[in-house]
Amino acid sequence: MSAPTAGGRPAQQPAYLDGNALAGPLSDVFAVDLTTAATHCTGCGAEGPLAGLRLYGRAPGLVARCPRCDQVVLRLVRTPEDAWLDLRGTATLRIRVPAD
Repeated sequence: MSAPTAGGRPAQQPAYLDGNALAGPLSDVFAVDLTTAATHCTGCGAEGPLAGLRLYGRAPGLVARCPRCDQVVLRLVRTPEDAWLDLRGTATLRIRVPAD
């Protein structure tokens, strides 16, 4: 049970996880950990790590939203044969790669 708030009602747990929860599902598609990749929101221009996004998992897949403006930044849906990755809410995704 949640701790009561000032009004005596139980505090609500957030309906989302942070973007770190994308590490496992995205590792099935990409060979690098993308949670440290820098995203650039098309809605408000906010920049930050993918791990800073708010992840919702009740849709028929995963939906990651910008923590500043709530814009959908990323969608990931898996079927038995395919992974569908929609990045239309991301202006850029910068991935650090190790030097050769």
